Amino acid sequence: MYILKTDQFLPVSIDEVWDFISSPHNLSKITPDYMEFQITSGFEDQRMYEGMIITYKVKPILGIPLNWVTEITHVEDRKYFVDEQRFGPYKFWHHKHFLKEVDGGVLMSDQVHYDLPLVFFSSLVNNIMVKNQLIQIFTYRYNLLEKLFGKDKDAQSEKINIIRI
Repeated sequence: MYILKTDQFLPVSIDEVWDFISSPHNLSKITPDYMEFQITSGFEDQRMYEGMIITYKVKPILGIPLNWVTEITHVEDRKYFVDEQRFGPYKFWHHKHFLKEVDGGVLMSDQVHYDLPLVFFSSLVNNIMVKNQLIQIFTYRYNLLEKLFGKDKDAQSEKINIIRI
């Protein structure tokens, strides 16, 4: 199993960040265009809630379409939410999104626990492809959120770490 961790400071109110990230409609905005992310469950105009099932099509590898189903399992307004894969490309996917008000804005942190279905080759596949793609996706999201909400004048480069546990 692997853990991806990210942190990003956004110099806006927690309400602004929460309004954006709690809308399934915005998932396609924070996903690179080449993945052709498309929500198929029709919840684009609703706010997330515990038990919400979101279905989508995505083309993460060589333009091959995959169906992905996630469930929003926990929500605490303006603090955090958790999405878990129910069906999709990973053996295990558990993604926690945290918001914390800090001086001058919001610290947004993500923690993704994931594992791959190929038991004997998972480390190789992760090192060759999956790890780099996840870093690319979260870097895209980081840059997009920075464009939308601004950045801390003292910001360091993005912090995206993936470790094996």
